[in-house]
Amino acid sequence: MKTCIIYYSKHHGNTKKLLDAIKAVDPEVEFIDATEKREADLNGYDRIGFASGVYYGKFAEQVLTFAKVNLPPQKEVFFLATAGNPMKSNFNSIASVADDKQSKELGRFQCKGFDTFGPFKLVGGIQKGHPTEDEVAEAVNFYKNL
Repeated sequence: MKTCIIYYSKHHGNTKKLLDAIKAVDPEVEFIDATEKREADLNGYDRIGFASGVYYGKFAEQVLTFAKVNLPPQKEVFFLATAGNPMKSNFNSIASVADDKQSKELGRFQCKGFDTFGPFKLVGGIQKGHPTEDEVAEAVNFYKNL
């Protein structure tokens, strides 16, 4: 299956840690950094992933905008997230975009991520040490079982 993952991983590289581990088991997977590329033809991919840290309860705006502009209709999609406060609702923003495109959702993965965004910076951050090796391994298993 030809797979592409569009991602945003800025502050601590939490999301990129998951993606690097996925790349180690699937060297054919392609990544698009949503901060470097705003448009891409995704029609040639069988599966399209969206990966991001969570900012105020939603995926990064760069990933959401990329999906709105570039996600072809009726594609198979999956989501990966790292968050200081992992909640199911963190996927609502990206799932809404995928729903608008009549995408078939294959799954969601979320784990804790070290977070110093916004007010958390004042207290030295939360979820230090995350994602852990176990969480990274869980992300790889999620991907392998799509």
